[in-house]
Amino acid sequence: MKGIALKIGKSSKLPIVLLLIGIIIFFTVLSPAFLSLDNFLNVFRQISMIGIAGIGMICVMLTGGIDLSISAQVTLVNIVCAFMMVNMGMHPVPASLVAILITTLLGTFNGILVAYGKLIPLIATLCMQNMLKGLSYIISKGQPIFGFPESFKTLGQGYVGAIPIPVIVLIIVAVLGAVFLNKTYIGRYFYCIGGNEEATNLSGVNTTKVKVLAYSVCGFFSGLAGIVWLSRVNSGQPTTGNGFEFDVISGIVLGGVSILGGEGDVLGAILGVIVIGLLNNGLTLLNVGEYYQLLVKGVVLLLAIGMDSFKRNFKKN
Repeated sequence: MKGIALKIGKSSKLPIVLLLIGIIIFFTVLSPAFLSLDNFLNVFRQISMIGIAGIGMICVMLTGGIDLSISAQVTLVNIVCAFMMVNMGMHPVPASLVAILITTLLGTFNGILVAYGKLIPLIATLCMQNMLKGLSYIISKGQPIFGFPESFKTLGQGYVGAIPIPVIVLIIVAVLGAVFLNKTYIGRYFYCIGGNEEATNLSGVNTTKVKVLAYSVCGFFSGLAGIVWLSRVNSGQPTTGNGFEFDVISGIVLGGVSILGGEGDVLGAILGVIVIGLLNNGLTLLNVGEYYQLLVKGVVLLLAIGMDSFKRNFKKN
């Protein structure tokens, strides 16, 4: 199992690095404002939420699963935390902790449906996504919730020196995620389950519990991303997370996390998320319409999945 867990750590980052450089050159030529420190800091602040949630999604996808409900979890965190602070007068810290606990439990429930209930991850989490969206609209009555304590803005809008706090949170989460996946037995089990679940199970690993844990971790990081997002926009919106799962999945698959499980790492995923962030930013600076941006991102995801399929078929042959 150790060989399965470590093989992806040797994968080349050259393709994603070259793509990253190509995107920077392309948008710099077309828009001089693209290559500026302020713009890059803005991009990294924007992708922080995608990256934080992406660390959790890596854990799920390494086991061969997927969680489409993360967008709705982010939305629910926004609404629940905002509701507790505004309507119940709760302090931001306990309100945030309760909201993150809720998404962690929701992630655990997703894991139970997949691991114990044997539901297809795509279907189980898609159903959860719709239910949570409906719940968010019910709690908020379809209206934004605002009027938070001034101190709550610090997490999403503050700086440490010149570095935005969300970027610092992302760096901490990424380091912890990398250590967890590469230096702990449970992290290695995620790789092993995605590589060969039957062999992992026969070796004595309780693959069912490990799968549930992967979804729990995903729920936790989705909740954390939602809190950072809420602090940044300073308003709980029932439409906050729309399309969020698409950017997360696109980024980490582009960074080398296999859609079929067993392959990928944190560094590659973060590079992929940066590509998505720069792509979004560059298209916006060029005044490309929202619908065309969706088209471009759809093509990028399709190419990323195609590359993953090509690599797997090449290894088999």
